[in-house]
Amino acid sequence: MNDIRRTILWVIFGFSMVLLWDKWQLHNGNKATFFPTAAPVVAPAPAGTASASAGAASVPSATGTPVASAASQGAAAVPGQPAPTAAPATRERVQVTTDVYRLTFDSEGGSLTHAELLKHADIGDKSGKNFLLLDESANRVYVAQTGLIGGAFPTHKTLMTAVAGPRELKDGQDELSIRFESPEQGGVKLVKTWTVKRGQYDIAVKHEVVNTGTAPVSPELYLQLVRDGNKPPGESSFYSTFTGPAVYTEAKKYQKVEFKDVEAGKVDIQKDSTNGYVAMVQHYFATAWLLADGVPRNLFMRKVDTNLYSVGMITQLGAIAPGASKTLDARLFAGPQVEKTLETLSPGLELVKDYGWLTILSKPLYWLLDQLHKILGNWGWAIVALVLLLKIAFYWLNAKAYSSMAKMKAINPKIMEMRERLKDKPQQMQQEMMRIYREEKVNPMGGCFPIMIQIPVFIALYWVLLSSVEMRNAPWVLWIHDLSAPDPFFILPLLMTVSSLLQTALNPAPPDPLQAKMMWFMPLIFSVMFFFFPAGLVLYWLTNNILSIAQQWLINTRMGVPPQFNLPKFK
Repeated sequence: MNDIRRTILWVIFGFSMVLLWDKWQLHNGNKATFFPTAAPVVAPAPAGTASASAGAASVPSATGTPVASAASQGAAAVPGQPAPTAAPATRERVQVTTDVYRLTFDSEGGSLTHAELLKHADIGDKSGKNFLLLDESANRVYVAQTGLIGGAFPTHKTLMTAVAGPRELKDGQDELSIRFESPEQGGVKLVKTWTVKRGQYDIAVKHEVVNTGTAPVSPELYLQLVRDGNKPPGESSFYSTFTGPAVYTEAKKYQKVEFKDVEAGKVDIQKDSTNGYVAMVQHYFATAWLLADGVPRNLFMRKVDTNLYSVGMITQLGAIAPGASKTLDARLFAGPQVEKTLETLSPGLELVKDYGWLTILSKPLYWLLDQLHKILGNWGWAIVALVLLLKIAFYWLNAKAYSSMAKMKAINPKIMEMRERLKDKPQQMQQEMMRIYREEKVNPMGGCFPIMIQIPVFIALYWVLLSSVEMRNAPWVLWIHDLSAPDPFFILPLLMTVSSLLQTALNPAPPDPLQAKMMWFMPLIFSVMFFFFPAGLVLYWLTNNILSIAQQWLINTRMGVPPQFNLPKFK
């Protein structure tokens, strides 16, 4: 039975390791190809036009060219719009600065192509460089685009005019607007106004669609996020979190999609809804297009070009009479995954902060961690305090487990002597072992169940610490200046290794020599990973080990089993 107990403990330990490495195996190195998730294809539209019912397939590709206008050319003017006879606009980059952003807009389509987060430093950068979320460069593509389909209308490839105005949010100002106006195309003009607000990572985007022609039009508006399939810069190779597209609807809730699943045609998202959002997610940060509830939308994911993918939604604007206009408001979130902020923006948006299958445990743990940070003012000490509270909450469960281990340790000499004496009589050895357990009133499984109950809680806390953007660049003490980065001097991993070996030495030695060796090898192997893990995670494990050793030492002493170190005997 002692062998069985040890085997079960190692199975539990191995299960924990599988969970910790699961994300790496699933998410590392995926360079998939998106296939269109379009609505059913209808009969071909006339040359130069796009069918409104073609869904995602109608959205122009990022590298495509605008469709030539085949509709009538109206002369109705839009207030503030350049006259139809004005010289063609020239492509330009418009830079806008707020207290949290440095944004760059491209007058081609009025798209957002660059979003630098001024409150967040780049990963591992010592020069003070800011984190770059959206970018369009030789090495990266990650942009937010909108446009019209259903005809030869303005798209994100249409050259627009940036209306002159302020480009920096001054002291005393709460918001700033940037306006882009398209030329008349297909009898339609599109006016796109981006509005940024002080201290906020959600950007209001108003789309005014004006029918400048002589016949009614029924355009559809698409909103999409386009990015390459590469792993985000600076991501660790020793752990991984999800990177890719996601959608949320009330019906199917949060659905994240692996690039490789889209490539294999294994995508099952709800395509039609009147609520929800589309998003691109990566470690600590996300972007998402948000529409008001009640607005019908068609959700899509597709391949745009080689190693370039999009997730978006299309909404119908209805018929627009000649000379009339319609307006649709949307919001673009582009920022850190701060749970409290995400909850206020849209239902379910906080789920982009991915806790996996242990969300039901992780959310209250994060709430408690946040409350402790409010009191202590330091995320490192908040981690220590949270582990201490969990140890207190599980004190009696741990006490039962450690009491069982202490009893096992007390009778271990008798077990070892018996095994040596009956080593050639395995059946008699098993019977004798059961007799000793009965006489000593020891349950060899007594230490397993209490530990097994706690495993999901501590794995949930692992994902809280790994997913929380608050850990980025958050200092603890002395040499730890960033809890999301590995310990630069490996002090915490070394201490954790020592504590793991000390725990092993305090436990009763397995009678089987092979198991005894494994009991010493496994902590060493496990500890190697932590040399490359974020300091916050290592601090959590180290604190847990120290508190466990203290409780085990106390219980052993109270039960009259003086702490002894079972050092390995390797031959």
